[in-house]
Amino acid sequence: MKKENKPAEEQEVKNVENTAEETQATETTETTAEQTAAEDLADKILKLNDQHLRLMAEFENYKKRTLKERADLIKYSGERVFVDMLPIIDDFERALAHLPEEDSPLKEGIIMIHNKFVNFLNSNGVKEMETKDQNFDMDLHEAISMFPAGDESLKGKIIDCTQKGYTFHDKVIRYAKVVVAE
Repeated sequence: MKKENKPAEEQEVKNVENTAEETQATETTETTAEQTAAEDLADKILKLNDQHLRLMAEFENYKKRTLKERADLIKYSGERVFVDMLPIIDDFERALAHLPEEDSPLKEGIIMIHNKFVNFLNSNGVKEMETKDQNFDMDLHEAISMFPAGDESLKGKIIDCTQKGYTFHDKVIRYAKVVVAE
């Protein structure tokens, strides 16, 4: 009987060992699967967090951009009206240049109206550009002619202005038409 029990005991020991190995292998597989699942979830959380931060930043930029656009829209809302008034100023200045030299009530009236008109434009942000003896700047001036300069120091400088340029809150609304020395 002892011989018969021995193989049964050995068989039972082998079964226990196999069961222990299978359990250990199953636990290792489960642990590895759990670790992989945890890593996948951590990666997913990082990606979602990154997406969230980017969307928040994009939304903040959108709010700032629209706020700036609204402010610019309000700031430059009357631009078209002032651009349409510039030829009237040009006409006043041509009239002032051709008035007779003697003082008359008509001349004083035209000068007074011109001054009020210029003051009105200045108070609303329309400024005349300085051009005389300035360096030519393509962002502010339009060269209509080049004139040979007798002096080297005049090269690239504006020697005459045929039409005044104007800015509206530091934005050019009409480029100055100038003659440049070369």
